[in-house]
Amino acid sequence: MARPAPALPDAAALRARIDESGRLGVKVTPGAREEAVVFTVDTVLLIVRAPADKGAANAAVVQVVARAGAGAFAGDAAARGGTSRSKLLQVSL
Repeated sequence: MARPAPALPDAAALRARIDESGRLGVKVTPGAREEAVVFTVDTVLLIVRAPADKGAANAAVVQVVARAGAGAFAGDAAARGGTSRSKLLQVSL
């Protein structure tokens, strides 16, 4: 049985959360059954299937945000919070 596609928001709504320096603040929930991007009042919640082990969740975060249409990433996408659940991603628009 194929895994369901992630629940992704409108790309424009996600891009609106990126600041003028190209940074996107996110909170990550690894090891979930389904992938999704959820907006809260003050942050973007990224729910990914990958476990928080050896950078797998970070790679999944980059893939989900890129698929959602927020932009591209160059090199290490995490400008801050590489090992934390709260991350600041550097997005190239």
